[in-house]
Amino acid sequence: MNARLQGNEKRVALVTGSTSGIGMAIAQRLANDGFTIAFHSKSSVETGQGLAAAHPGASYTQADLSQEGQAGHLVSDVLARHGRLDVLVNNAGISAVIAHGSLKAATGKVWRDLYEVNVVAPWMLVAEAEAALRAASRADCPSCIVNITSHAGVRPKGASVPYAASKAALNHVTQLLALALSPAIRVNAIAPGLVDTPLTRSWTAAQALWNERSPMRRGAQPDEVAHVASMLVSSTYLTGEIILCDGGLNLT
Repeated sequence: MNARLQGNEKRVALVTGSTSGIGMAIAQRLANDGFTIAFHSKSSVETGQGLAAAHPGASYTQADLSQEGQAGHLVSDVLARHGRLDVLVNNAGISAVIAHGSLKAATGKVWRDLYEVNVVAPWMLVAEAEAALRAASRADCPSCIVNITSHAGVRPKGASVPYAASKAALNHVTQLLALALSPAIRVNAIAPGLVDTPLTRSWTAAQALWNERSPMRRGAQPDEVAHVASMLVSSTYLTGEIILCDGGLNLT
């Protein structure tokens, strides 16, 4: 669906963690779809400002979503700059690499840190953005939330048990919110497997797994995840869906 409205007003999409990787690919895809983009990152301020300058009407806001109050700051800043919010993409997240059998290494702090960013922050962003999303929603074009989770939240896999559990929690939150916020706001999730980014190029075991066992014989490109996000945003009907994007690895 074209993001243009009557006059010169355009729909606005906030994409968290959008200065690199999947988040940047989603932001750029939505910009190509006609959205005005609100870029965000925890750091990478210069990159974020450069991305905003390169996209007409875009903005950049720095916020550390692990800190209390920063979700509210981010949403308030986006609304102050753009006056509306139509799409929220909760992409920002963190991980921790811990062998699943190393139980004591998965400390309480690890669990709390992962849940703070991967579960609590998306929840707070939705809570802060709800009123604006409802105000922008139309019967023929509901507002939209897309949560970026992980195939580790669907299958018993992942960099660590706390990480996988946090993504499973976000998947369930996605479906609960789809019920709670309908019909004005649709809520869906994308659960990627291995995605080819600078971070994952050193993950030799994961690369070998996808190359050998997945039906597509490779990991995803960020643009391929962005394509799914674009589809979910352009839909006016899908809600409560968790879309696996793992090249069919879940089938093996």
